[in-house]
Amino acid sequence: MTHTSQFSSRSPRQRLQAWLSRFHPLRAKLLRDPMMRLSSVAEVAVAADLGVQIDANQATVDDWLRLPGFSIHQARTLVRLSQSGVVFYCLDDVAAALGLAAQHLAFLTPILQFCYYDDASPLASLPPSLNYATVAQLMALPDMSTAMAERILNERQRSPFASWSDAHQRLRLTSEQISQWMHYLKV
Repeated sequence: MTHTSQFSSRSPRQRLQAWLSRFHPLRAKLLRDPMMRLSSVAEVAVAADLGVQIDANQATVDDWLRLPGFSIHQARTLVRLSQSGVVFYCLDDVAAALGLAAQHLAFLTPILQFCYYDDASPLASLPPSLNYATVAQLMALPDMSTAMAERILNERQRSPFASWSDAHQRLRLTSEQISQWMHYLKV
């Protein structure tokens, strides 16, 4: 009964918005595939209502590409900046990094988070990316050989790894290696 009284205390517009977000066709798609690419401002709003959030300071290229209108170049630029230590504190920072006015990205406000990780935070030491790990970081992995570290360096110079599946295929890794290393590295 409490749920009904809360629902009836909303304005007609709020009730319509609640109904649309609950029964929107995108809802079922997002529940089946939480990583699906969003293609419109309306889809961003529905995804945000479902709890989809992207941390601008931890987002991967794939995360940025989920958002409507983002190019691969823009996504890579943001990830490179983030990995080099640039912290995005707000939407204005992301817009400035892309050379855009913040108004062009305002529709992302419901889905983007701007979390700050201090050096003492356990999240500050998230695993390095396979595409950017140093030789020392690679050699610290269980069962890592010098030859495999060299192969990783050579392959990622040729082109970055897109996923663990891509790394598995190109490096001819065993499933045991992938199972172990994905806890130490991200792609």
